[in-house]
Amino acid sequence: MAVVVVEGAQWGDEGKGKITDYLASKADIVCRFQGGNNAGHTICFNGKKYALRSLPSGIFNENIVNVIADGVVLNPFMLIDEINEIRNSGFNNFKLLISNRCHLIMPYHLDLDGAYENLLSDKKIGTTKKGIGPCYIDKAARRGIRAGDLLELDFLKEKLNDTLIVKNLELKSLGLKTYDVDELYNKLVEISKVLGKYIADSQYFLNNAIKKGKNILFEGAQGIMLDIDRGTYPYVTSSSPSSNYVPQGAGISPKAIDEVVAICKAYTTRVGEGPFPTELFNDTAELIREKGHEYGTVTHRPRRVGYLDLVILKRNLEMSGATMIALTLFDVLSGIDDLKVCYKYELDGKEIDYIPASLNEYSRCKPIYKNFKSFTIEQDTKSYNDLSKEAKEYISYIEEMTGVKVKILSIGSDREKTLIL
Repeated sequence: MAVVVVEGAQWGDEGKGKITDYLASKADIVCRFQGGNNAGHTICFNGKKYALRSLPSGIFNENIVNVIADGVVLNPFMLIDEINEIRNSGFNNFKLLISNRCHLIMPYHLDLDGAYENLLSDKKIGTTKKGIGPCYIDKAARRGIRAGDLLELDFLKEKLNDTLIVKNLELKSLGLKTYDVDELYNKLVEISKVLGKYIADSQYFLNNAIKKGKNILFEGAQGIMLDIDRGTYPYVTSSSPSSNYVPQGAGISPKAIDEVVAICKAYTTRVGEGPFPTELFNDTAELIREKGHEYGTVTHRPRRVGYLDLVILKRNLEMSGATMIALTLFDVLSGIDDLKVCYKYELDGKEIDYIPASLNEYSRCKPIYKNFKSFTIEQDTKSYNDLSKEAKEYISYIEEMTGVKVKILSIGSDREKTLIL
């Protein structure tokens, strides 16, 4: 296995949790390298469903070290709740390491996130209001509170005071409550008592593990179409979910990465605002949404649904250096009569095969489709050879158009419903 990155190749919610959980059986370490608790991973096994928000997907395996790396923004209050949920489910012997360099989402970040969104009125970004963006703002402005600060309580209060001078002015200008230094400091002291034992230098740990030949799985949140640089800006997240960010977010060399597994749904979904060329507003959309349980893991919002878009998929695979595709929720398309795949766009009367940087141009893009015959996936399907000719043609077209092989095929939510091609 060696060093493998799992990335979302669409707008997120591609089923990364299941694939990461599946691959984690071979891993010594599973590492989150970016994002925050605004994007959840759902894992199903033994007939039960578990929703993760900040914890890496190897948390249920007591032999795996789970790392929350430098590039993550971490809500320590919510993390404690999540840890308690895991313990209450019977998983007590987990291994967790939190980077001392990762920035902490503070209560005022949540307040500001909601206020910023409300100011946009009918031009809302569609943020989950979890404080992710404001935390990354403070990180870039060099006034953030980091996990390592919880280990230096003598200096934390002074640092918190300096930060609140600025944040309280901002909060007050927006008509929001301000924060008392002593009150917030005391809360962080209690947090440090719980999380302090997990905080360490993850860069040092990961690079030593690479030198020792450990199997490491890096997982991101969201998908490349929500990348702050390469997504449908400004309708994006505040970090970079692609494999390109792993060296930065985890503190390792780019040369250390051996495989990049691009997770792709057999159709397309997205949450929040922004252009979506293949979006459907008909009975087919409702059928796919219900069969695929297309509702947010964290927000429970219904996801927007559309046909598979190979324009975005091809671009994202090329950019991230994907070495294989893991095609998920393929079973959801079973029995869909009106089945199509977008392979080009029409923009102002011209055919194009790229994603315009201009949001105005991208909003005008119309999908050009190839039609496919309906297929059925039987419950007892055990291998690729069991699939129908029509199902194989759908997979082959994806490989032909992207130049990347589908090597993992998910035909159900449980672990055993995973085929290796």
